Amino acid sequence: MPASRMSTTPLPGIGVQYDLTTREHRHLSVIAHRDGTRTVNVYRADDPDACAQSLHLSSTETASLIDALMPDHHSSNVLHTTDLGLVAERIELSAHSHWNGRVLGDMRMRTETGASVVAVLRRAEAIPSPTPDFRLAGGDTLIVIGTREGIEAAAAVLGRE
Repeated sequence: MPASRMSTTPLPGIGVQYDLTTREHRHLSVIAHRDGTRTVNVYRADDPDACAQSLHLSSTETASLIDALMPDHHSSNVLHTTDLGLVAERIELSAHSHWNGRVLGDMRMRTETGASVVAVLRRAEAIPSPTPDFRLAGGDTLIVIGTREGIEAAAAVLGRE
């Protein structure tokens, strides 16, 4: 059977459309809107240009669908795993966290958990390699690298209220 084909089309002001033609010649598309929502379109088998079904998904629904499509050992927060046993994960800092407004160095993350904060995402900005005097804020997403156990310990530390 022939392989599936994927194409990408920028949609100025909207986002990006991903079109997939399966190995069974079925056509579906996903429009990744700039606001984080997605539209999934499934086209008729007898006419691949005629849309048979269209679903608009919120960003939360999209994350749930991704989790359902990924193997159990994956998480929507996991960025990458290696054969070395290291994991990089996104962990969001709650506005109610004990660490909201405090500096990163006070947390002693690497010393306490063995995991390292390698970047912070704040709004549309990425702060790579934040220094110990970097002040955290509720809503920040910390990119943490370590073992699975270290990441879980880091999440517990960050979740402290």
